[in-house]
Amino acid sequence: MSVQNFLKTLKTVKVTPSSSLFTKTCQKLIKPTSKSTKSFPSGSAIYTLNSTKFYQILSDPDYSLEKCLHLFNFVLENQSLISFKPDLQARITVIGRLFKARWFSPAEDILKSVVRYPFPLLASTIEKCCCLEAEVVEKLFNMMLKVYSDQSKLDLVSDTFDHMKDNGFKIDERNCSLHLLWLKRNDQMELGLEFFNKMMESGMDSFVYSLPALVHGLCESGQIERCRLLLEEIVSKGINPTITSYNILINACAKRWNFKEIDSILTLMKRQVEEFDIETYRILVDGYLSFGKTEEAEKLVLEMHEKNFKADTHMYNLIINGYFRQSLTDKALLVFDRMNVRGFNPNADTYWALMNGLCKLGKMEIAMLYVGKMQSEGIELDQASFYLLMDGFCSKGMAWEAFELHVEMERRGFDSDVSLCNKIASGLCKSKQFEAAKMLMNTMVKRGGLPEMFSLRNLIGL
Repeated sequence: MSVQNFLKTLKTVKVTPSSSLFTKTCQKLIKPTSKSTKSFPSGSAIYTLNSTKFYQILSDPDYSLEKCLHLFNFVLENQSLISFKPDLQARITVIGRLFKARWFSPAEDILKSVVRYPFPLLASTIEKCCCLEAEVVEKLFNMMLKVYSDQSKLDLVSDTFDHMKDNGFKIDERNCSLHLLWLKRNDQMELGLEFFNKMMESGMDSFVYSLPALVHGLCESGQIERCRLLLEEIVSKGINPTITSYNILINACAKRWNFKEIDSILTLMKRQVEEFDIETYRILVDGYLSFGKTEEAEKLVLEMHEKNFKADTHMYNLIINGYFRQSLTDKALLVFDRMNVRGFNPNADTYWALMNGLCKLGKMEIAMLYVGKMQSEGIELDQASFYLLMDGFCSKGMAWEAFELHVEMERRGFDSDVSLCNKIASGLCKSKQFEAAKMLMNTMVKRGGLPEMFSLRNLIGL
C-alpha cells in the first residue's frame, strides 16, 4: 500500500494495538535504508511512539529523509491518532536534514511554522541541535531573515541579523536585499536605511543586490540627493557601488530633468573610475533629448562609438527628432548622413522623423528627396506618411502636389481623410485648379463625405 493510500485509510480506520494495517504501514513508512542493519520497532512499540522516540527516528541518518518527512507530516496532520505533538527540536531536526539535502522549499514551509517560537528559544535550540552541521545552522539563520521579513516581523529580522553578526555567522547579502525590497514595497525607507547601515557596520563588503534595492526605494520616494550622498559615503569607505546602482539613480534624475544631480553623480563615478555601460548611455541620451539637450545627446552617441559600444538606429532617430524640434535642419540631416557612414541602416521610423521635421518646417522639396531615397531602399509610404506629406504641401500652398499624392494614395488603396480632402480642394480652388477640385469633391461625395462650403461656392456653375 502506498503512503498516500495509507494516510487516506487512517482517516477511517480505528487505531487499536491489534490493527495490523496500522502496524504494517508504519513499518513500511519508516523502514531503514538498505545500508542500515536496524529494524524498526515492533508493532506494539509503534503505538507507544512518543516525542523522544520520534526525535530519535527523525535524527537517525539510517532512515531515509523522504520517509522521515512523510512520518513528520503524518504526525502533524493526524494529531487525533498520535499521543504527542512534534516539539521544536523535532521540527529543527527535519529542517536541518532538508537543508543538508538542499530541499529548501519544504524546509522553508516548516520554518514558517517554527518562527512563532520566541527567538531566544529558537536560536538556542538550533545551536544545541547536535545533528546540525555549522554550515546548515548558518543557512538556517539566513532563511530565518527571509521568513521573518515575509511575515512582517521586522524586530525579529533585526534580532536575527544581530545574533548572526555577534556569533560570527556569514550573512547572505541576497536575503538582506529581499528584506530591503519588502521595506521598499511597504514605504518603509527610513527602516531600510537603518538596516543598510547595520549591514555596513557588520563588516559586510558586498552589496551587489542590496544597494540597488535601497537606491531604487530612495529614488521612488523622491530622495534623490540623499541617495547620492549615500553613494558618496559608501565610496569614501572603500566600497564601490556597481553600475546598476548608478544607473538607477541617474535614471531617476533624468526623468526629473535634475541635471545638477546627474553632474554630481557622474563626477562621483569618475572618482571611483566606474565606466558607463550601454544602459548608462541609453538613460543619459533619453534624458538629454527629453529636455532638448540634443547636442549633448549626440556627443554621448559619438562617445559610445569611440568606446566600441553599439548604438542603435533608435538613438539616431531620437537625435534627428530632437534637432528638428529645435528647427536645426542641417544638424538633423548631418546626423542622418553620419548614421549611414557608421553602418546603421535607416528604418521607417528614421524616414518618418525626417519627413515630419521637414514638413513642419515647410521644406517640402527636401522631404520628397528623402521620400525617393526611402522608396529606393524598399520602404514604401504608409497612410500616415501620405497624410503628413499632403498636409505639408497644403500648408506650403502647394495644393496640386498634394492632389497628386492623394491620387497615388487612392491608387494604393488607402482611405481618404475628409478634412484633408477639404483642405486640398480649398487650395485647388484658390489656385483656380477647378477640375482637380471637382474631381476630389466628387470622390468625397461618393464616399459619404461632406465638402466644405468654401469649396462648393467656388465650384458652383463650373
